[in-house]
Amino acid sequence: MLEHDTAGDPMTGLRWARRTTIRISEELCQLGIAVCPNTVARLLHQMGYSLRVNHKQISTDSSPDRNLQFEYLAELRGRFQRHHLPIISVDTKKRELVGNFRNPGRRWECSPRRVFDHDFRTDSIGVAIPYGIFDITENRGAFVVGVSHDTAAFAAHAIAHWWQQEGSHRYAGSRQLLILADTGGSNSYRCYAWKTELQSQLANGFNLAVTVAHYPTGASKWNPIEHRLFSEVSRNWAGEPLDSYQKILNYARTTTTQAGLTVTAYLDRRLYPCGLKPSPEQVASLRLHRHEILPKWDYTIKPQL
Repeated sequence: MLEHDTAGDPMTGLRWARRTTIRISEELCQLGIAVCPNTVARLLHQMGYSLRVNHKQISTDSSPDRNLQFEYLAELRGRFQRHHLPIISVDTKKRELVGNFRNPGRRWECSPRRVFDHDFRTDSIGVAIPYGIFDITENRGAFVVGVSHDTAAFAAHAIAHWWQQEGSHRYAGSRQLLILADTGGSNSYRCYAWKTELQSQLANGFNLAVTVAHYPTGASKWNPIEHRLFSEVSRNWAGEPLDSYQKILNYARTTTTQAGLTVTAYLDRRLYPCGLKPSPEQVASLRLHRHEILPKWDYTIKPQL
């Protein structure tokens, strides 16, 4: 019956069927074999079949620049590390509703936590937008939790706040900073607001030459912050309703790993309106130097004299 509906892996021997257990049960009943769907599932398992989910493993980005950019990223990181210059990986974590809402994950507790049955914005205290900064050399992370919108101004202010509070002390005397970022979001390589905000808040504000290198489109999973900071914070607060800003900050600050990760967290209550664009004067005043190899993804913003 399953001869033409069977697929399998020739390397592992695993097999699976296209038809559902209910459909197989119905067809067997038509043949005079009374069997329930649960029994069909048990028999399929004994025969080597198993339930499978889709695996997102096929890359759709065929850009010829992809590998070249990875090679250049490795060269940039090596150059900054040899000179003991700061390297940070940045990104915005998923927006969270602050309130008594279900948070994916499980915890060891005597009884399940009761939470709202729907995630309505009107039942929340507000939103939390965590912008992460991960210091690759020192294995230290920082969370700047916003309450407004994920904009270029918010992202640049988060990095400037980190530099003022931590980076400038950790790398005293440094006048260069390397930022590794994705190609989209508030730190998009296409966004001139991101560049002008870096110019005013970071380069001019602290007399820094800010080099930005973007990971190729569709390659955000290689951004170190994803698997070295965000995943650890998510694991720390898994299954715990994020019902206050203080709880979000506390869980971020108590995130540690055996490799020595430490995390600081700050709350940014400023309002960041969406849709604001830099003026022509701001764009014209940019001290933007694009790198020769892949200028669309790699550039340095120098402080204005």
